[in-house]
Amino acid sequence: MPYAQPLWKDIRDDLRARIKAGLLKPGEKIPTTRELMNQHSTSSATVRRAVDSMIGAGELVGRQGLGVFVAGDPG
Repeated sequence: MPYAQPLWKDIRDDLRARIKAGLLKPGEKIPTTRELMNQHSTSSATVRRAVDSMIGAGELVGRQGLGVFVAGDPG
């Protein structure tokens, strides 16, 4: 039986797929932690781990008080 990857990686992979498909564009705000919690039926800590991993990889950018955005210039 194949080993299932941790849920935070599923969330990360989902966000990456949305970016690749153009559903989330550079400079666009990603869904809130609460929205991602509801979409994936998980805790804020799990969502935070996924988002933090993408911030660390330079794929997302956090802006204090504004939210988290897809890295890169819009357009």
